[in-house]
Amino acid sequence: MKLKWTRRALSDLARLYEFLAPVNREAAAQTVQSLTKAPTRLIEQSRIGEKLEEFEPQEVRRLLIGRYEMRYEIRQSTLYILRIWHTRENR
Repeated sequence: MKLKWTRRALSDLARLYEFLAPVNREAAAQTVQSLTKAPTRLIEQSRIGEKLEEFEPQEVRRLLIGRYEMRYEIRQSTLYILRIWHTRENR
């Protein structure tokens, strides 16, 4: 399975870093690093995230990584990271 990041997901990573960095740059970098590493386990177990029925017929799922939610879509042999946000954000 291939892994691809959408522009919105990459933008989410930058936004999260910019929000956290003024308080603690090192913690912000570690958070972004953990979020970018998390999808590697999805390559082997792509369906471990909770399926979100409201997006059918697309197969969109969510994975919680600490206090962050990552949404991804499985299309054939490609896994697309769609969005990432803190669970306290109003989404």
